[in-house]
Amino acid sequence: MFEPTEYEIKSVATGKVCKDLGWMLDFPEEKNPGMIRTLYAKKQLNVKSDVELGIYRYSDWLPVNNILKKASAPVTYKSKALAEKLGLSNLYITFNGYYPEIGAMMCTCSFKEMEAFSVCARLPENKKNEVLVVSSAGNTARAFAQVCSDNNIKLLLTVPQDNISSLWFEKPLNPCVKLLTTEHGSDYFDAISLGNVVCEMDGFFAEGGAKNIARRDGMGTTMLSATTFIGRLPDYYFQAVGSGTGAIAAWEANLRFIEDGRFGSNKTRLFVSQNRPFVPMYEAWKQKSRAMLPYDPDEARHDANSIFACVLSNRKPPYSIVGGLYDALVDTDGDILAVDNEDAVKAAALFENLEGIDIHPAAAVATASLIQALDDNRIEKDAVIMLNITGGGERRFKANHDIWYLKPSFTFDVNADKEEVFRAVRSLRF
Repeated sequence: MFEPTEYEIKSVATGKVCKDLGWMLDFPEEKNPGMIRTLYAKKQLNVKSDVELGIYRYSDWLPVNNILKKASAPVTYKSKALAEKLGLSNLYITFNGYYPEIGAMMCTCSFKEMEAFSVCARLPENKKNEVLVVSSAGNTARAFAQVCSDNNIKLLLTVPQDNISSLWFEKPLNPCVKLLTTEHGSDYFDAISLGNVVCEMDGFFAEGGAKNIARRDGMGTTMLSATTFIGRLPDYYFQAVGSGTGAIAAWEANLRFIEDGRFGSNKTRLFVSQNRPFVPMYEAWKQKSRAMLPYDPDEARHDANSIFACVLSNRKPPYSIVGGLYDALVDTDGDILAVDNEDAVKAAALFENLEGIDIHPAAAVATASLIQALDDNRIEKDAVIMLNITGGGERRFKANHDIWYLKPSFTFDVNADKEEVFRAVRSLRF
C-alpha cells in the first residue's frame, strides 16, 4: 500500500512555509510570487530497490499521492567511448529514453515522462473529474498523453501545428486525451496562450508548467539518478534548455542532497545551452540581466522554426522569477552557452557512433555544448561531469514498433476569438 509523500510548501521569495493546499502553483497572498519549493519530511533519500516502481523509486522526494502504471525512470552510466574521445575521465551520462541494453525503457523516449508521472500522481481527489490542460512544443505533450492515456486521466493538449509530428505513439490513445493546435507558423508561446484561454472554462485546470512542484521534482530525478549512481554530487551539469525548468530542478535536487549530507556539499555548476538563432535566455544572461530582453514576436516565431531542436523555443521561460533559472545560475556559478544547428547535428552523429544510440536534437545541443566548453578550456578533464541526455532512442523505438499519430480536434489562429475556442472545447467528449 503506497502512502502519500509527506511534505510542506516553501516560498522561495519570502521563506514562508505552509501545507500544500491541493494544487498550489503560487504561495497564497504574495504580491510578487516567486517559485514555491517542496520541503520533504524525509531529509535523506531512500531509493527503493524495486526497479519496477520506475520514477517512484524516488518517492521520498516526489510530491505524489499515489503511483501510476507503466512508470519509467532515468538511467545513469559511466561513459567509455565518448569520454575517451573527449579526453574525460569522469563523464557520466544520464539517459532518458529507449535504450533496452542499459535498462532505459521510456516509451516516449523523453525525460518529459518524469514530469508526467510526477504531476499526474500529485492530482488531488477534487481534480480527478476535471480536465488537465498541458501546453507543449512537442515532447511534453507526448509524455503527458501517454501517461494520461494509460491511467485514464482527462487531458487536453495545446501544441503548435508545426510540431504535431512529435505526437507519435505505439498505439491509439484512450479518448480521455484530446489535442488542440495553433496555426502553421505559430510557436510554443502561442500554444501556451491558447491553453490559458481554455483554463478560463469551468472544469479545466492548468498543469502549471515550471511553477508546478511535481513537474520540477519529477525532472529532478535525473539528478537523483546521477548522484546516487556516482556516489557524490557532480562538479558540472550539462543540459539544453527551452524553459530551463530541468536545470532549476537539478539545482533544487542538489540543495536537498547537501542537506542529506551523504553526497558532498558542493553546488554542481549548471552549464545550460540554447540553440541558435533562438537564444533569448543566452542573450539576457550575457548582458547580466535578470529581465528578459525585448524579442519581437514575429522574429521569435521565425527563429523558433529555424532551430534544429524545435522544443527549445519558449519565449516566456521561468528565467527572471525568484527561484528561477537566473537565480540557479548565479547560485551555482553556472553559464549559458549557444550552439549552432551544424554543431548540434555533428554532436548527434558523434554520440550515436560512440554510445550506440540515437539522441534527440535537444540532447545533441547539450552534447555540443559540452564539446564547446572543453574546446574553450572551461572545465577540467578529470572533473565529475553529468551530461543529461533528455531524449533518445526514438529511431530505435520506431524501428521496432508500429506508430500511430494523435490528430487535433481543432486548429486555431493565434488571434482566435475566445468564444470560438469555448464553443469548440465544449463540444469535446473526454
